[in-house]
Amino acid sequence: MEWIVLALVVGAVIAAVLIYNRLVTARNRYRNAFAQIDVQLTRRHDLIPNLVSVAQRYLDHERETLEAVTAARNQAEAQLDAARRAPGDTGAMQGLEGAESGLTAALGRLFAVAESYPELKADATMMQLSESLTNTENRVAFARQAYNDAVLGYNNLREVFPNNLLSGLFRFRPARLLTVDDPAKREAVQVAFN
Repeated sequence: MEWIVLALVVGAVIAAVLIYNRLVTARNRYRNAFAQIDVQLTRRHDLIPNLVSVAQRYLDHERETLEAVTAARNQAEAQLDAARRAPGDTGAMQGLEGAESGLTAALGRLFAVAESYPELKADATMMQLSESLTNTENRVAFARQAYNDAVLGYNNLREVFPNNLLSGLFRFRPARLLTVDDPAKREAVQVAFN
């Protein structure tokens, strides 16, 4: 009888260690995935001052637009810094989502204004920066998908039985997905039949 109890205790301890290790691995996986988002968003944020600098040469009368882009970039940088300290944290992810959505909207306004200035659209540096920004946006989307996949795996792992018993005990908090809304993508497509 003693051997059976001892075997059950040893089995429970081994199971707990395995569950704990799997939770730590999953948490590290989503933190690493966030680090990739961090790299791409930092690259995006670094491109914006150059874009504003080139646009300033042509957009003398659009100071508000340029200031809005700069302010949105600074806000996004601050929120990214907060998210770096706590990847997966609900408040940090919500702040980052809001700031990045604001930055995307400000950039959209800048590019809409730039359409009215043919010489700005034709500027080689502006075209190169726009292309770099587009490539970076694609990388951000890819990194965000990898992060969200890792968060989903972690959250699933911490919520299934018997893992949920230990995840609460060891304070494995739920991680939040990162969804940055693009206002242009949310608008319904208008179809007209004449």
